[in-house]
Amino acid sequence: MRFKLSFVTLLATVALMLPVALLAEEAKPAAPAQAALSSAQKAAPAAAAVAAPATAPTAAPAAPKNVDPVLNTGDTAWMLVSSALVLFMIPGLAFFYGGMVRQKNVLSTIMHSFVAMGIVGVQWAVMGYSLSFGPDVGGGLVGNLSKALMNGLISFKDGNPVFALFQNVPTEPGAIPEYVFAMYQCMFAMITVALISGAIAERVKFSAYCVFVLLWTTLVYDPLAHWVWMSDGWLFKKGALDFAGGTVVHLSSGISALAFLVFLGKRHGFPHERMAPHSLPLTLLGVGMLWFGWFGFNAGSAIVGPNCSDAAGGLAGLAFATTTIAPAAAGLSWMVAEWIHAGKPSALGFGSGVVAGLVVITPAAGFVQPGAAILMGLAAGVVCYGGVMMKAKLKYDDSLDAFGVHGVGGTFGALATGVFATVGAKGLLAGDMKQFMTQVIAVAAAGAYAFIVTLVLAFILDKTMGLRVEKEDEIMGLDQTQHSESAYN
Repeated sequence: MRFKLSFVTLLATVALMLPVALLAEEAKPAAPAQAALSSAQKAAPAAAAVAAPATAPTAAPAAPKNVDPVLNTGDTAWMLVSSALVLFMIPGLAFFYGGMVRQKNVLSTIMHSFVAMGIVGVQWAVMGYSLSFGPDVGGGLVGNLSKALMNGLISFKDGNPVFALFQNVPTEPGAIPEYVFAMYQCMFAMITVALISGAIAERVKFSAYCVFVLLWTTLVYDPLAHWVWMSDGWLFKKGALDFAGGTVVHLSSGISALAFLVFLGKRHGFPHERMAPHSLPLTLLGVGMLWFGWFGFNAGSAIVGPNCSDAAGGLAGLAFATTTIAPAAAGLSWMVAEWIHAGKPSALGFGSGVVAGLVVITPAAGFVQPGAAILMGLAAGVVCYGGVMMKAKLKYDDSLDAFGVHGVGGTFGALATGVFATVGAKGLLAGDMKQFMTQVIAVAAAGAYAFIVTLVLAFILDKTMGLRVEKEDEIMGLDQTQHSESAYN
């Protein structure tokens, strides 16, 4: 489906002006810390920000003093495991997507996830980490390049290595090596752009996709990570809540997937030709791998959570619990919704519901309690099922429902966090309307930015190297035409 030019122009204008207008507002107090503070930034005195005016009638309580970070081996061990768990999610995503395409495209679809590991793995080390978590260059929009090539994460004293430490709470000593934190965040960047591939499977040029992965990660993901998770990011300073990536990961990838479709168009034969999944067992294996890895995704994010000085503590336990409960409820609610709507429950439906629940709980994992996680999961299954059904009415070809699950689910999860939050923050049900409105601003700004920049990238790639394979290549299958391979012999 092609959007009218006037609509795209209007949306572009709104998207480009919204962050500028919001940044012009008077700065508001930051929410409880849930973003990464670099070791250099944490050395800045905290007392100046909270000092009482000289004319105050009573003395203000003394601000807690910063303490030197001390390596916590238990936290370090958990974060190493969490990093590996998130990396494990990417093959899980590859299988989840790979099983849902036709047999002639399974390898090309799996390659979309695996090549993202390679491209983003290098990009993150060269500049991605610095753009995301380096000191702000101004306005809370992006980091500078002072940490390019992981500069400053290791030094030498008398010939011995000295590792920089990441300290979540600067008034408490617990810390992990910043190398561990940097690699943990690298896994997030890898999987985020891979999520977009679900919308464009079975018809995109592999060469164009590779260039898109590099450009999108640099121009969309890195700035959004800085906005939301860095202490001097503008959305962080407004108090936006995103525990593990509802806005930065799922909303951005899902909305970007929709933007990409504007230029890519529908698959040949869609929607009249039957395009059934070739291997649902492979897809369900991917669901299991995703759920398993998601415990590192959410529970590992306690290292940057509120009111928590350790990664392997109570907040990680809460996130672990909600990451179990919400997808379980979502799988059931999607199954029941499909049962009522289509007459039979499907294995693909239950698996998709589980993923939808994982998406929705991600921004809230450490902010809500189990009862709220159940409600969010039940709602997630129904909301995302509706999001998937929407493509039949609007006639756009979201091959593997990247927008329906991640775009719709990420948006709903971010907003629901502003409703149900009770741990480390207060949501709408706890009487804080301001927090909910902050979530609305974050969703609108991040979604508009991701959509517009992706439109521009897709336009440039389409006019230069071309986004789509030739019709004959698409009919033959991308495994053969793009990779000269076959999944099954």
